[in-house]
Amino acid sequence: MTTVNLIIMIIYHLISAFISFVLIWSIIKTKNIQEAILYCIILIPFVLRVFHIK
Repeated sequence: MTTVNLIIMIIYHLISAFISFVLIWSIIKTKNIQEAILYCIILIPFVLRVFHIK
């Protein structure tokens, strides 16, 4: 059972890292400052999950 939990946790963190990367890429590409701020706000929980901060 712990192996399954470990695999699920790794997949969860990989998905969070991927979403974080997409959001960072969107921040870099956008020209609108309001969109960049919105992406930053959305990015915060995903970065915290990637670094195991609750």
